[in-house]
Amino acid sequence: MLRLTLSTLALAAGLLTTGAPAMAQAIDTAAIETATGLKGSYNQAENVFKVSKPRDDVKINVDRWTMPPFMGLTSWAAFTPMGSSTMMMGDTVLFEDEVNPAMSVALDNGLEVTALHNHFFFDQPKVFFMHIGGMGDARKLATGVKAVYDRIAQVRAAQGTPASSFAGDIASPSHVTAAPIEEILGSKAQVKDGMVKVTLGRTAKMHGTTVGNEMGINTWAAFAGDDEHAVVDGDFAMHENELQTVLKTMRGQSINIVAIHQHMTHEEPRYVFLHYWGKGKAVDLALAVKKALDAQKAAK
Repeated sequence: MLRLTLSTLALAAGLLTTGAPAMAQAIDTAAIETATGLKGSYNQAENVFKVSKPRDDVKINVDRWTMPPFMGLTSWAAFTPMGSSTMMMGDTVLFEDEVNPAMSVALDNGLEVTALHNHFFFDQPKVFFMHIGGMGDARKLATGVKAVYDRIAQVRAAQGTPASSFAGDIASPSHVTAAPIEEILGSKAQVKDGMVKVTLGRTAKMHGTTVGNEMGINTWAAFAGDDEHAVVDGDFAMHENELQTVLKTMRGQSINIVAIHQHMTHEEPRYVFLHYWGKGKAVDLALAVKKALDAQKAAK
């Protein structure tokens, strides 16, 4: 009889903790609305509170059609309880000259940046989508979201039409000195037509087969221009727990992030790839890449 009673009590307790939405942990919706300055909507079934901000400040054409925000041009951030804390996930609609200022503000406010990519072809001006996330106090997370949206507004207030290039010049024809770059990055470079490229391989397993540098599991940096007016572009191959560290370091060195995505599926361990673009003196750019590599090694 005692065993039956205990089983019944355990079942009842399970129903109370996992059942009706009325028992779910509450979300501080007022704090989120106050911090973001946006009215939100609550989904009771999923216990999620979401705020949205349509990009209606600049006309966007996709495939020769003026696209309304309803069709996928709306920034949003959603909040849900996570134990005694809050989880936030969101997507942010950005023009090219807004991406890196918005990313820096997100990182500076304790948010994570988890993806950066396009959703369309033939879009004018070109539109990117930056996925953000975070865990912690709901008001603090919402304040970070507001800071991102405010930074976007600042960029557009300063220049109504999205920029078509980054500041700084790239010398032509290319004539970059390889030796100092090799010394900084600690690796022999490929040299072609005055350009310099360093590649650093990593390894993973896919379907039981080891894959590495030549199969695309690598970090690389390519330099063009000349020693004083150079450009660096490249790719970082990172484990998931290295991404935020590399992003913060690269942005701290004024290197522009242009994509964050995966290149493969079913790899072990999982890799995320970050594409970047920077302008300046070739040595300074190499030092920036080296600083990110060092930070990546130290990431836990």
